[in-house]
Amino acid sequence: MISISKLFCGARAESDGLRYGHGRAADPASLRPRSAAERRPIVVWNVTRTCNLRCVHCYTDSEARAYAGELTTADGFHLLQDLAQFQVPAILFSGGEPLARRDLFELVAYARSLNLRPTLSTNGTLITPEVARRIKAAGFTYVGISLDGIGAVNDRFRGVAGAFEKALNAFRYCKRVGQRVGLRLTLTRHNVENLHGIFDLVERERIDRVCFYHLVYSGRGRGIQGDDLSLADTRAALDVILERTADFYARGLHKEILTVDNHVDGPYLYLRLLREGSPRAQEVLALLQWNGGGMYSSGVGIGNVDFFGHVHADQFWSHRSFGSVRERPFSEIWTDTSDALMAGLKSRRPLLKGQCRKCRFLDACGGALRVRADLVHGDPWAPDPACYLTDEEIGLTSADRAELAAAGEAFPSPLVTKEVAHA
Repeated sequence: MISISKLFCGARAESDGLRYGHGRAADPASLRPRSAAERRPIVVWNVTRTCNLRCVHCYTDSEARAYAGELTTADGFHLLQDLAQFQVPAILFSGGEPLARRDLFELVAYARSLNLRPTLSTNGTLITPEVARRIKAAGFTYVGISLDGIGAVNDRFRGVAGAFEKALNAFRYCKRVGQRVGLRLTLTRHNVENLHGIFDLVERERIDRVCFYHLVYSGRGRGIQGDDLSLADTRAALDVILERTADFYARGLHKEILTVDNHVDGPYLYLRLLREGSPRAQEVLALLQWNGGGMYSSGVGIGNVDFFGHVHADQFWSHRSFGSVRERPFSEIWTDTSDALMAGLKSRRPLLKGQCRKCRFLDACGGALRVRADLVHGDPWAPDPACYLTDEEIGLTSADRAELAAAGEAFPSPLVTKEVAHA
């Protein structure tokens, strides 16, 4: 995650300690690792595959039906015990739709008894006033509700008419009971033109946090790869996000704005600060370098346990499992580097190929998202095809390009357009 509000505006949030090594004095010690490489992972647990919607970008390919073989309540308790002993900073209850799981609140209560920090990722359509009260009483530190556009745009994306209104009501119900809540949106060509409308909605509904996700081509997301933004459109979207975040900050609206799944956003933000002559530019670069971008994300600072108990580097790596928590504890699987991919993710710098290994922002970006490289190029160490920086911006010369081509490391991006094509 890239905190636009902190890096571009200088705002503060509780998660700064985990993300940038220092935060507010009151931040829990678990959110202040000595280095990004030493982070314990935030664990995304897909508690069920069942979902009442059918989103076109769903990485779990979920449907409104029961799935056999999901972790039982007892399995969940064992998992939570291990995660608590492993001292993970947070656990994200996700799905499918986690509210479709009948014992969800029992699991969350047990997590809280172990001093785990639970968060919830939901489509919001099952949140009624009573469910909102239960969510608040359960002790969720944060609830992320997914929207992927305004009105009919969202409903087409989510596959069910009326999903937008139900999700909008969910924000309102959560706000009424004092629950911290945020909006999650995946950027595509279908919703990017209404980014201003999303920011307007966030202000109008007093939403606390927004996460803008870049599309990852896993699950049903493989079928809409053509709906991803071009590299030029991604740059334009980031400009809108930066400008509207700065506007919120200038007007004293305390919103945490983040982008997710493309660490190139950090260097892009830094370059904009440089162009604007910001005195904070070098401080921001240092924060990005401490964070390391993708270098310490999947397989290090974030992990995933799916509905059947399989452990993945993150929630998008469903095609690659490191083992099952039914056979070994998560903590043991996570620290076992006998698997070449797990070992590589934990020490990926010497493995990166193409323009990533030549990029002057490697320490700040870390090669971005490895799973997107794997899904597009069949090579987890290839460049992230969603990198939208130009050769000039990353310091890549024509001689470098020739060297990469000779080494068989010329990886074309399917998102390249002539506006930002490599020279």
